[in-house]
Amino acid sequence: MSLLDDPMMKEIVDEFCDEAADLFTQLEDILDEIEDHPDKFSVGLEQFGQIIDRVMGAAKSIGVDEVAKFCELGKIIGYKSSQVTDKKLQEIAVAVMFDTVDLLIKMNEKTRTGSDSSLKNLSTKTFPTRLHWLSEKFKDIDRASCSFDEKQSTDLSKEEDPQQSIDDLLNDLGL
Repeated sequence: MSLLDDPMMKEIVDEFCDEAADLFTQLEDILDEIEDHPDKFSVGLEQFGQIIDRVMGAAKSIGVDEVAKFCELGKIIGYKSSQVTDKKLQEIAVAVMFDTVDLLIKMNEKTRTGSDSSLKNLSTKTFPTRLHWLSEKFKDIDRASCSFDEKQSTDLSKEEDPQQSIDDLLNDLGL
């Protein structure tokens, strides 16, 4: 029995869904701002990563694992995208982030109603292809978080390959 099946958890799930919906609106606003002001691309996507990280943590805490994994994927791609300088790739990254938020909104609605929030039940035919393509473009980007220093760069290469994290999350989500 998951936490979501427990009737006493309904209030917690509703609060999570309400807060997540507010945060998804903030994410859309950030992406709109980036579209209107491309010079804010890097800073905007780092903000995107910080906000989606909050949703990820809350989703993990109440047992909405697929939402948490999808948020983690969005966070990593957002942070990696923040380092891209190619304008066309930036436009594609923003479009993928809009799709990510759209899918998270749908997953959130299904979580609220107790429906299966699985990505398999959402219309995602072209989305995995775009994620894989974008992931390939990031193979040379090591930094997968917003904070950066030499020690972290060394630690990342020793502990966990950020590209492998993306690949693992895509596999976990069935993408």
